[in-house]
Amino acid sequence: MKTRSPIVSVLGHVDHGKTTLLDNIRGSTVATNEAGGITQHIGATEIPMDVISSICGDFLAKMNIQEKLPGLFFIDTPGHEAFTTLRKRGGSLADLAILILDINEGFKPQTFEALSILKSSKTPFVVAANKIDRIPGWNSEDDESDDEDSNSKTKKYVSFSKSIQNQYKNVAFDLDQKLYEIVGELHKQGFESERFDRVSDFASQITIVPISAQTGEGIPELLTMLMGLAYQYLSQQLQIEEDAPASGTVLEVKNEKGLGLTIDTILYDGVLNKDDRIMLLTEDNKVISTKIRSLLKPRPLEEIRENKTMFEDVDLIVAAAGVKIVAPHVEDVLSGSPLKVANDNDADIHEELLSEVDNIRIQTSDVGIIVKADTLGSLEAVINLFDDMDVPIKSAEIGDVSRRDIINASIMYNEDEKYGVIVAFNVNLLPSAQEELQGQNIKIFQDKVIYQIIEDYEEWLNTAQERKKKARLDSIIRPAKIRIIPKLVFRKSKPAIAGIEVMSGIIEKGVTLINKEGHIVGTVESMEDKGETLPKSPRGSKVAMAIGSAVFEKDFEEGDVLYVDMDEANFLTLQNEFSDKFLDDEILTMEELQQIKQKSEDSMWGVVNTDWSELDTLDDDEFEDYYD
Repeated sequence: MKTRSPIVSVLGHVDHGKTTLLDNIRGSTVATNEAGGITQHIGATEIPMDVISSICGDFLAKMNIQEKLPGLFFIDTPGHEAFTTLRKRGGSLADLAILILDINEGFKPQTFEALSILKSSKTPFVVAANKIDRIPGWNSEDDESDDEDSNSKTKKYVSFSKSIQNQYKNVAFDLDQKLYEIVGELHKQGFESERFDRVSDFASQITIVPISAQTGEGIPELLTMLMGLAYQYLSQQLQIEEDAPASGTVLEVKNEKGLGLTIDTILYDGVLNKDDRIMLLTEDNKVISTKIRSLLKPRPLEEIRENKTMFEDVDLIVAAAGVKIVAPHVEDVLSGSPLKVANDNDADIHEELLSEVDNIRIQTSDVGIIVKADTLGSLEAVINLFDDMDVPIKSAEIGDVSRRDIINASIMYNEDEKYGVIVAFNVNLLPSAQEELQGQNIKIFQDKVIYQIIEDYEEWLNTAQERKKKARLDSIIRPAKIRIIPKLVFRKSKPAIAGIEVMSGIIEKGVTLINKEGHIVGTVESMEDKGETLPKSPRGSKVAMAIGSAVFEKDFEEGDVLYVDMDEANFLTLQNEFSDKFLDDEILTMEELQQIKQKSEDSMWGVVNTDWSELDTLDDDEFEDYYD
């Protein structure tokens, strides 16, 4: 058995320093070569133990684990959503993760989503509180020194423990305040945490390491914490058989000049040989078999995605490693697909690969949303996030949105409007789907960032629910009362017309009016003010009102107060669902109406039915409290 390097994923908000951190460690310039400093492609970097030892120095030496782990293997992703495309049998490809955040900006939507993904995948992680050098008044040491024997500059790393000693008290206090804001937010999300040098129990507390990815401060402690975490808790997980057939995950299929189609792959187990035959999944969930022509391995501290990277043509690769594979017939291979060596056991591997899809299939609901995604991992991530939101899913598949998806979503819309939804993560709409979409009421949420889809969906759902609630409120009778203004009765009957003042609520055409004894007076046929016909009149309005079926001096008198009538079901709906929508005067009017109804119709009118059996268990004092 051999111990492989732990695979580490770096997650966080798009501009909080993921790639800059790795650039600082490997001395490359990936971030500066990319648009806006944001990673555009998935990458992988091997950091050997001798490099880690030189960075960490005494911190790592005290742990005495240099001979027990070969190093660290970083996967660098374009936003943490790509982290979800990288999976192995049974879960996440990453053994460990760094959750990086800007200590000055704190948590962003992508940070919260990253936490959700880490929680659902149960991946151990360390928090890197980045950009301490931007805290006002922070004094950073120069992270480069001149080499006396050459014109080059040698990078040196300053420990946080040393750097904090050089800060003014107010700056150190400011840092602590920012750190405890992080501790507080992590607590809200269900994680106990503390600064690395204050952690009392590494098994139950998340370690927070203040760093600067720019100057290198704190990086020695960050790498040491990762190594300690891996050694302490992942020793068994990191054991591999040196002669076992390789297992890996496809990062990307792309056309390389002079090579043709290649597969960038992360190996997490076993050995891959140049003449091996491998099996993979295609975009339509079929299994293909192909023979390796070349294995190209990036050199340590180089980056698999840099065009300038020099690759070694090798005969075999031992996990954990990033490798570029040259092989025929791989144009339809799915990003995120498992890769398995299958020299002699095709049938077993075929079933194992198909089970990768089955493993993330969900228990579909009779009604629910439609989910489409580009890879197995991202499909799984989207499903998990919607499960956490208790959103039912009708179907979840890999691939572009098709005409069939539109039809299924429209069926869901007919069942319940809120389920007439398609979530499309990093996939396109096929032309047939766009054509079918015309004239449909379904909603499509399409983006390359999971958190944006989730945020947009939640906003739409809340807005839709508010619209539905408003429509329901508009469809039921609302509380209101009016007063007949003395000396302003213009007609006694057929219909009776009088000047009225709206004392509470909003009076609408068509409602029935009752008096204080609960007797029906008549129906509001129309309202008019200064020659303008009004469908409704709010509190404070004085208008001329035509009351059908009412007779002055028989059904009402000058100065009478009349109430909008409603049945008990309407009353209870208002009370239970819309009480937060009413003003105090409307609530008072409802109470008055309830009293009128209880006197004229039923003493329990408007009272929610109670299970009286539970009162049998109460003593006299408890019974009185309950009744009150």
